[in-house]
Amino acid sequence: MKTTTLLQTAAERNTRGARKWPGHAAAALLGAALLGGCAVVPAPGYDYEYGDVVTANVAPPVPYVEAVPVAPFVGAVWVGGYWDWAGGRHVWYPGHYEHPRPGWSYRQPGWTHGSGGQWTLHRGGWMHGPRR
Repeated sequence: MKTTTLLQTAAERNTRGARKWPGHAAAALLGAALLGGCAVVPAPGYDYEYGDVVTANVAPPVPYVEAVPVAPFVGAVWVGGYWDWAGGRHVWYPGHYEHPRPGWSYRQPGWTHGSGGQWTLHRGGWMHGPRR
């Protein structure tokens, strides 16, 4: 008799667990539906532009002084480090060497201070034609 009672208890537990599952599934689906409408928004006071130009209301830190190492190959072009703007803050990208590109010139990224306190980053990069 005790065996039957234990089996029934185990069966009841399994049944109760199965009954709870639809509730958990419904909660998970509801949570996923609510999070699907979430949006990541930049922190107040920051403007973002994608592409070659980025604007921010925060001045970039003073650039690091980089010791330019010996070129690893003949004709190597040194690309100096710069402060980029990512994730709502300034991020330093160290300098490095690149292979030259015939017919192209490299424009170093740089920040300019504009009207209204805005700082603008011109990301620079390889440009077709002679250096301007």
